[in-house]
Amino acid sequence: MSRINDYLELVRAPAVLTVLGDTLAGGSAAGHALWGRRAVLPLASACLYAGGMALNDYADRATDAVERPERPIPSGRITPGKALTAAAVLTLAGLGLSAAGGGRRALAVGLPLAAAIWTYDLVAKHHAVPGALTMGSCRALDVLMGAGSAHLRPALGAAGIMGGHTVAVTLLSRGEVAGTTTRTASGVATGTGLIAGTLLAGAVPTSAGSRSRFLTVLAATAAYAATCAPSQLRAARNPEAENALEATKAGIRAMIPLQAALTLRQGNTSAAAALASLDLFGKALRSRPGRTRISES
Repeated sequence: MSRINDYLELVRAPAVLTVLGDTLAGGSAAGHALWGRRAVLPLASACLYAGGMALNDYADRATDAVERPERPIPSGRITPGKALTAAAVLTLAGLGLSAAGGGRRALAVGLPLAAAIWTYDLVAKHHAVPGALTMGSCRALDVLMGAGSAHLRPALGAAGIMGGHTVAVTLLSRGEVAGTTTRTASGVATGTGLIAGTLLAGAVPTSAGSRSRFLTVLAATAAYAATCAPSQLRAARNPEAENALEATKAGIRAMIPLQAALTLRQGNTSAAAALASLDLFGKALRSRPGRTRISES
């Protein structure tokens, strides 16, 4: 059981929950039904994300030995070779599930997504802006995987919103150890406001029926902003490492209400309800003692 817990820590198990809604947002925007075989696509996202986290720790093993010696690899609980194997197996499983859930059109997006994940972990993450943009492209591609290669255009807006939020979170995460800057944290907080405004602008009511939809989008957007904006503003006022870390964690948690707002904007209340339940489950996991760092960096 302890070995299982070590691997769950390696792949940031609580954070894996935050990618399950990506394909729901993309599929909703593309007008796809989200049941049947397409219900497998969130699992594809989860495997690809978990593989990326394992690869992240493999690539960062020397740095973690100094900065985070409690992590599974530097502590000796998982060997570098086993972490790399886990990354490869999970990536292949994710690609297989993408083909099973969305056919060749989902796989056509899943392949560049897997390539982007490995590029980020092995190359791009060592450079601030290219790394953040690469990570943002990973999220955007995950959303587009839910739409499939033949229906990318209607999902581009949702992909851009999720990708933009991820770029901001990734930039903040670079300050988890040494601290961030007021300029970075302020820019991230401003980005949150812009995303919230974009969500609401895309749901402006034009009829009695759309007014109820607007209210649900408003509620989800408020939940998104309330989850991440306060900690971002604290980091802007005091950009020390602890505040940067908390803002990063909050930004990751905010992805689920953001995905819910995107599905609600398309009128997909069942997907939004599933995401709300997922959010509650994530909160229960985080409330357990001994929870671990969930950063995407």
